[in-house]
Amino acid sequence: MKGLLLNSKENRVPLRMFYMNDRNKITERIITVIDFNDELIRAYCHWRKQPRTFKRQNILSVGFIRQRRRGA
Repeated sequence: MKGLLLNSKENRVPLRMFYMNDRNKITERIITVIDFNDELIRAYCHWRKQPRTFKRQNILSVGFIRQRRRGA
């Protein structure tokens, strides 16, 4: 996961993240990492349109956004 976060931070690559908040609600977010450490991720949330802080222990999944190909 560290490699994905570093790539997002350095190259401004958005990531898709599934996250469980402190109330056990699972949400899907599109984020671009601003900074991170072993406990927290500071990222721009494209859906909330503002910076947010996420606990790393609450991340269920994170990965690149897959682009759909449009064929002829």
